[in-house]
Amino acid sequence: MEAKISIEAKPRGHYFDDFSVGQEFLTPARTITQTDIVNFACLSGDFNEVHTNFEYSSSTPFGEPIAHGPLVYAVLAGLQYATGINDGTLIALLQIDGWRMLAPVKHGDTIRLHSEVLEVKETSKGDRGVVTFLRRGVKQDGTIIQEMTAKYLYRKRPVN
Repeated sequence: MEAKISIEAKPRGHYFDDFSVGQEFLTPARTITQTDIVNFACLSGDFNEVHTNFEYSSSTPFGEPIAHGPLVYAVLAGLQYATGINDGTLIALLQIDGWRMLAPVKHGDTIRLHSEVLEVKETSKGDRGVVTFLRRGVKQDGTIIQEMTAKYLYRKRPVN
């Protein structure tokens, strides 16, 4: 008799049903490097001197090159993914509102994402719902670097 192992992976993420207003999530941390900043400039084509030119940046209020806002957003999204919260349960990012850059991120800054559930709302389709988060990127000293409201579409827990 041949033994078999089920290879059907079960989602480890949160279903719509798992979220509640006021619930908070904190991701692992990641340090931003000069390599991140240069690689993002190459990937995006955004070679603005405030990101890539040390001489120019020394004359700005930042004193040195800073990370691109979209780079920081992308890293925060990756950190959220690393928590597993979206793994196998997220359907789509629906909307970002009020995205604000509140403080610069420089080479050597360590960042993480703090998310708070603001609203959970079922959709007209019975198998999904919208979760609205207040998302705040935070540096190692507690400074909020970015803030936004984000709406995500999640699967509801399957009925067995």
